[in-house]
Amino acid sequence: MSSLATPRLLRENLPKGESLCDYCNAKCCRYFALPIDTPDCSKDFDYMRWFLLHGQASVFVEDDSWYLLVHTVCKHLQSDNRCGIYLTRPEICREYSTDNCEYDEDTTYDKYFETPEQVAEYVEATYGQADFGCVRSPEPAILPILSV
Repeated sequence: MSSLATPRLLRENLPKGESLCDYCNAKCCRYFALPIDTPDCSKDFDYMRWFLLHGQASVFVEDDSWYLLVHTVCKHLQSDNRCGIYLTRPEICREYSTDNCEYDEDTTYDKYFETPEQVAEYVEATYGQADFGCVRSPEPAILPILSV
């Protein structure tokens, strides 16, 4: 027997007097994104590759702005998806409200990079290697076949 997932409560159907946070998986506490300069040279793309080599990071573009997205959970997020330091939370958290949160947002980005190889492919396809230099490692030598 299969169990079906409970449909997510729509924002407009929130019962009066209840908080949207009671129904949320705390997306806003599971990452942070910082704006970065729009890359315009090989060094910028090399930095992007470096970001992505560290894991738990991605780069995205939204409305012509570039961002470094760090996938990391706030250390004060509790198992019930509530803030463990709510009364003393940082100002950025205080300014965030459920009026404009991403509870029911399924965003797609203009560009999204998860791996250094994707950055290299983007540079190659968009600018050509001649303009930015090669950002890929050379192809490794073929391993010899051992006889048994």
